[in-house]
Amino acid sequence: MQIRFDVPADPAYPGRVAAVMSSEKLRRYRNIGAALVALGVIGLVITRYASWGVLIQPLSLAMVVGGTLSMLYGPWVRYNSRRRSGRYAVEGAYDITDDNIMMTSGSESGGIAWDGVTRVVETPDFWVVYIGRIPATVIPREYMPESDAATLERFLRERGLLAL
Repeated sequence: MQIRFDVPADPAYPGRVAAVMSSEKLRRYRNIGAALVALGVIGLVITRYASWGVLIQPLSLAMVVGGTLSMLYGPWVRYNSRRRSGRYAVEGAYDITDDNIMMTSGSESGGIAWDGVTRVVETPDFWVVYIGRIPATVIPREYMPESDAATLERFLRERGLLAL
């Protein structure tokens, strides 16, 4: 397999990549925040009906506020990454073979061997490549020819890397 394609200097591209790469780590904050809000609301309901509830009212209120802030952390990080990433837009290229993924961005280049990849997660715009539990890079679909995308998807399924 030999897939080669270029990535133009699109100011929106780095922000989309940052959003996809951070989404899994930020999901944790959303889930923790939702749990805190739920526990805080339960505590506030208890303060309404239980005589000892006055003791837990400040804690419950703090849990609701903290949980709400935790759930808003992810959208705030994605907004900031999109806003600041326009200046990082440079032309790049991908060269994907049976052995590795080589990426070039401006004057920088790097690669990832397929042997080190543990899984690949499919999103609408990208394939997110993981090394262990960490998202290492993305492979953009929009700049790849359709035939090459089908070839890469078949390769990923054969190796058992594509998460269902």
